[in-house]
Formats: sequence, structure tokens, C-alpha cells
Amino acid sequence: MKRVIFAILLPAGALLCGCSSGNLHPVMVNGKYGYIDHTGKIFITPQFDRAGEFSANLAPVSVGGKWGYVDRSGTLTITPQFDLADRFSPSDGLAVVGNQGMLGYIRTNGMFVVQPMYSGAGQFGDGLAPVQQASGRWGYIDTTGKLVITPQFDQANSFSEGLAAVTIGTQRGYIDKSGKLVISPQYDVAGDFHGGRAVVRSGGRYGFVDKNAKFVIQPQFNAAGDFREGLALVAIGGRFGYIGKNGKFRINPQFDRAGAFDGGLAPVWVAGRQGYIDKEGKYVWNPSA
Repeated sequence: MKRVIFAILLPAGALLCGCSSGNLHPVMVNGKYGYIDHTGKIFITPQFDRAGEFSANLAPVSVGGKWGYVDRSGTLTITPQFDLADRFSPSDGLAVVGNQGMLGYIRTNGMFVVQPMYSGAGQFGDGLAPVQQASGRWGYIDTTGKLVITPQFDQANSFSEGLAAVTIGTQRGYIDKSGKLVISPQYDVAGDFHGGRAVVRSGGRYGFVDKNAKFVIQPQFNAAGDFREGLALVAIGGRFGYIGKNGKFRINPQFDRAGAFDGGLAPVWVAGRQGYIDKEGKYVWNPSA
């Protein structure tokens, strides 16, 4: 599920080939991060300290303790200068970056559209982004930085499919873009809507609800993530696998950890080593590093 940012970042890479039309994915080789294409071929030579996923043809990478962005050729197009950096929002083309504990938003040209002024911030979705003010409360801004939903929530997720999960007290529910509660706070955990369903935790188990708060997949999992590309990550007995929208396993639980599908591949971990699988559960990058 899409998480709000307090401090961010994942793993990444620079140039080798230059001809992939699909998504690129970060991998670590000999202590440095680069990128593979959807076939598992090294596409950007491992050379970065850390790195994140591509979006809007850019990816955050860390060099010498600072974060910047590379394009798909592996060229640094935004000089490493941030303490924190997230991937660009695919819908709105803005990314969260931070310096000295404060977060703001930049465009793909590296220019600030919202200066670092928030202690917490999340990715833009549906034209809005969750931000945390000094009071500790969360509200939402638009792409110009204007506050459009008054800070009033204890936590807040990004919008997806017109709804966003928010926390009031200890329970989570959903608001629409006007800030109105449309699903009352009743869940311990609530994710983002994808394909008309969202992961929630109720009674200590994870299941999936529709926009009417009706369970379409009953709570039964020890852990779960949002549906992405038709599959959702779930865990049973400490092992992770993937289900389809009917709730049945498409890839049986077998991994120690795993992530969501993106561009046809998902990261998985076995014995502390990361690999990538396709939607058939086959490795395109065997667990390493």
C-alpha cells in the first residue's frame, strides 16, 4: 500500500544498454545499485549507493549521501542535493524531496513547486497530496501547494480512485476529495483503492473491501498489500505470495518478504537476498546480494 513519507528511499543504478521500452528495476551488485529491464538484463550499470523505482522516466538515486535523479540512460538529470527523495507521481509529475527534516515537492526539472515546509508528506494522487503540519495533523494540498483539505487527521494516505485512507484516533476510514468521510473509521489498517478494492485489517486479519465497505475478500491473511497490476501481496504463516482478485493464490506463499508488482515484475527476498519474479512466479533475477 502507498505509505506517507517521513523519510524515504529505496535502492538504484547508471548506463549500459539504452534500449528498453519497459520499466526498469533496481538491483544491487557488489554493493552498488543499478537497474535491470523486464527480462532481467542489466540495463543501467550498478554505480549508486542506493536507488528507487522509475516513474515519469526518472528514478531517485543516492550518491555520496545525497539524493538526485537519473533518467533511463543512467544520466543524472537532477544533481544529488536532497537528504530524502521519492519517485515522481505518475499522475501529477511531482516528487517529495526533503532537506534538514522538512519536505517539499519538485517537478521533473528539479525546480520546487512546494518549498520544504512539512514534517510529513505523501505522493500526489488525483491531484492532491497528504501533508503534515507542525500541529501534527494531516491535510491535503493541490499541485500548486494550496491547502484544500484542512489538517484534521492523525494520519493520511494518498488519494487513489477518488478516495484516501485517513486515521482518526486509532481507526482508519476513507474520505473523498472534498474531505468528507465516505467510509467511517473502522479499520486498524487501510490501504489504497486499486481496481475498486482496498486492503484493510479487521479483527487482526487482512482482507479486501470495495468502495461500499463490503468485504470482497474476507479477512484471512497475516499481512497484505494493495492490488497492483491485478495481483496483491499477502502473507500466511510468515510466507509471502500473491492472490488474484478472486482471492485465490496465483503465486503460492514461498518468500520471506516481497513487494508489489510494477511493470510486470515484483521484488522478492529469500534468505536476505533480493530477486525479481514475473507474474507466473518465475525468477527473472535470481535472489542475490
